[in-house]
Amino acid sequence: MTADLIISNIGSLISLVGSNKPRSGKEMESLGMVTDAAIAIKDGLILALGNSADINLRFQSSVVIDAKDKVVLPGFVDCHTHPIFVHTREDEFAMRIAGKSYVEIARAGGGIRSTIASTRDASEELLFELAARRIQKMISQGTTTIEAKSGYGLDTKSELKQLRVIKRLINELPIDIIPTFMGAHEYPAEYKNDHEAYLKILCEEMIPAVAEQGIAEFCDIFTEEHVFSIDESRRVLQCARDHGLKLKMHADEIEPIGGAELAAELGCVSADHLGATSNAGIIALHKAGVIPVLLPATLFSLRSKTYARALDMISQGLPVAIATDYNPGSCNCDSMPFTMTLACLQMGMNPAQALIASTINAAHAVNRGGKLGSLEAGKQADLCIWDIPSLNFLPYHFGSSNLSKVYKMGKCIYSADEA
Repeated sequence: MTADLIISNIGSLISLVGSNKPRSGKEMESLGMVTDAAIAIKDGLILALGNSADINLRFQSSVVIDAKDKVVLPGFVDCHTHPIFVHTREDEFAMRIAGKSYVEIARAGGGIRSTIASTRDASEELLFELAARRIQKMISQGTTTIEAKSGYGLDTKSELKQLRVIKRLINELPIDIIPTFMGAHEYPAEYKNDHEAYLKILCEEMIPAVAEQGIAEFCDIFTEEHVFSIDESRRVLQCARDHGLKLKMHADEIEPIGGAELAAELGCVSADHLGATSNAGIIALHKAGVIPVLLPATLFSLRSKTYARALDMISQGLPVAIATDYNPGSCNCDSMPFTMTLACLQMGMNPAQALIASTINAAHAVNRGGKLGSLEAGKQADLCIWDIPSLNFLPYHFGSSNLSKVYKMGKCIYSADEA
């Protein structure tokens, strides 16, 4: 049989072949590793994978890549990002070093609100160019799928503008991008003291417009003591669900106010952050089948002394995912390998768990687990070739990249030789 591409002579192929469901418990350490391996690819999909001799006997191709002594992994799925903005907020980084907390900075007019004006004023072309450049950097570190949120406009016109930018990114960039509406990211300054007025705009204007235009798959909300309360969040998310949007939540990042429990109550696809989630919250997520998406780089950037309880969640049977939370303020991290490092060092996950959290479980957190996130026959050929001796080396080494090539649907979209 003829293939479009064969990657042969692979030192270690880590396929993550396994259950069609999000991986939990011991499944989070099952790598499906094959040595001296090969992959045959056709029409952007994986035809077969296994021992090199067997694949080379069964398939032929005019394009054969020799991956001798290399490690091949699924492409990363960064299932929580905020890439649509103009200016970065490095001055707030200096303020945190000086001892100010995230909440103190936000209440003083910094944080999310400080990104609003520039995003509202920016053209779609500028927002597209900046976001495209950022996403190319993410690709160069092994990311082949991202979820991208709006949330820096906080009025109907600007939120729709950001979602149009995301739609253009989907059409023009060579990776999968999943659009999320996040008009409930913060209360804009003009509604700081009139939450009810802004909630009406969200539920009666923004969400219906987003749904009518079909430019978002998910709706997310920042549920926290200083932002949207539990009751306010329930109201917004129920409205979004009624309009056909799937649900996500920023939950229990700073205080355990019941965000995880609300995510369980409403059947969210994922609950993200969870840095302060209670035992009851963890149990509720498990019972409801909600995927926890942990963001250790955010807590690292915020100088937190505690991190999300990844091992408790895994022991409870939850299919943990991790993501960068790339954004202009609290976490200007675009690297999934570094996020894996933090997951290991700060949350106690082992490299296998961190990889599965970055790929197949992250794919399920954006409803793409049946198409990507692992290397299996019939799935998209989204993979990376790493010049490393083993998986353990990936989170062990940080500060520079050992990535050789990135393939999306069988096409090379990054090569270190050409960078």
